Amino acid sequence: MTHHIRDIDIIGVQIDFGAARKGVAMGPLAIRYAGLCPSLRIMGYNVHDKGDIIPPDDGMSLRHMINFEQVNDINSRLYESVADTLEKGHFPIVLGGDHSIAAGSISAVAKHYEPEGEIGIIWIDAHADWNDDKSTISGNMHGMPFSAVCGYGPNSMVNFGQTPHFVPTKHCVQVGGHDFDKAEVKRMKEAKLNVFTTSDIDRRGMYDVMKEAIRIASEGTVGIHLSFDVDAITPEYAPGTGTPVPNGITAREAFLAVEMLAQSGKLISMDLVEVNPILDERNKTGALASELIQMALGKKTY
Repeated sequence: MTHHIRDIDIIGVQIDFGAARKGVAMGPLAIRYAGLCPSLRIMGYNVHDKGDIIPPDDGMSLRHMINFEQVNDINSRLYESVADTLEKGHFPIVLGGDHSIAAGSISAVAKHYEPEGEIGIIWIDAHADWNDDKSTISGNMHGMPFSAVCGYGPNSMVNFGQTPHFVPTKHCVQVGGHDFDKAEVKRMKEAKLNVFTTSDIDRRGMYDVMKEAIRIASEGTVGIHLSFDVDAITPEYAPGTGTPVPNGITAREAFLAVEMLAQSGKLISMDLVEVNPILDERNKTGALASELIQMALGKKTY
């Protein structure tokens, strides 16, 4: 898919309402600051920066869905923006913000391709984001989007009046997880989600795991949406994130994963989320994020 794409739309989302720690709202700025747009132009793409979606200052919370009003407002506007990008035949790159934004972006991609068929999802993240409003311990909505887009709730998170098109879990893969809640694991198993944890990566190597993940997400689908949370990468390489978990994947493994996705030619859209410049060291994580996006879009070393 990607090799036919010449036009890229960059959509920033300045939101940290889905997370407990503040600062990821500045993520899009940090990734742009690392030279994302000029680098993609050098690669031969026409880059259209659509700017940032800004959340309202305040809104309602529920005990099990904190800041749900702001999160839903943002996602509904992101849904429209991504839908518009896809209608123009452009490739959407969504810069987070916290991971709650994947509910809006993936909903738009799944709906756009609905007449042609299903999409696949590869979710690279230390966390599963597979809670709903009943299983959540924290109430933070960035722990719910993957479950929501697959139709396992909360449905309010993906319903913007469009009648959501849920993505079947048989086309969905969680890669690099190593910090799951017990209730979440139970729900993932019941939903038959494909999961490759960090220990699978240790045993089989990232090459094998991604080969399998790409096969699962592309077989019988029109293409793959990549949702990449920088906290999948071990904090030594990616210190600038709000929920760091030790012993994640290395930067090299992350590069290999996105490079393989680029080579598959199946990538149709992507999110890169959870870069928190406030917690970063000299924009190390912002620069890594920018580099990962370039590699996902086919940047070659040789």
